[in-house]
Amino acid sequence: MFSIVIPLYNESSNIINLIGEIDHNLKNYKDFEIILVNDASTDNTLDVIQNIQNTKIKILQNPQNKGQSYSIHNGIKNSLNKIIITLDGDGQNDPSDISKLLKYFLKDKKVKLVGGIRVKRKDRLIKIISSKVANLIRSKILKDGCQDTGCSLKVFDRDIFLSFPYFDGIHRFLPALFTGYGHTTKYFSVNHRKREYGKSNYGTINRLIRGIRDINRVRKILNNINLN
Repeated sequence: MFSIVIPLYNESSNIINLIGEIDHNLKNYKDFEIILVNDASTDNTLDVIQNIQNTKIKILQNPQNKGQSYSIHNGIKNSLNKIIITLDGDGQNDPSDISKLLKYFLKDKKVKLVGGIRVKRKDRLIKIISSKVANLIRSKILKDGCQDTGCSLKVFDRDIFLSFPYFDGIHRFLPALFTGYGHTTKYFSVNHRKREYGKSNYGTINRLIRGIRDINRVRKILNNINLN
């Protein structure tokens, strides 16, 4: 029915609890897979996930550290289902919110992406500020109608995603791409939790700089659609 794609980089202390929460919150759904993409972690993440006793789990291993976008893209390419759900492997996304987004996606056939908007974020101040600045700049330029593209919790159509031109950073521009290609999107407030173990591996002030650079890339992609 759906595939849950989770990129992992040094999340050995968080992933077992996260898988348990996913199973608990989605116990009414039987037909789904959990794709764990290990992004060449330098801790024992691979050993941990290989020892999880769960028949729903599929493990992919990047040959080297390729980043979050590559890991998500890799997971989606190897998924079995048309409906994709993404979330972070650090446990900050709350699996109890998945059903809310998924139910809306299944109910409204016109909507091709349902995303979360994090409320009361539990991050360092510099990360919150850089995210707000990036979101403000992006929304004004790309007009994607999304207040928080950085929230990894999303439900969307697999085939539409794979039709987009791939680039590093694509996972942060899905609202703009879905909207720009003429697809309907919807957003709901979701819970955001404090990271229990480890440190943020995929987000610093550098993400703000890369994000501004990628806005121009996405704008060119969308302009080409309009020209055609």
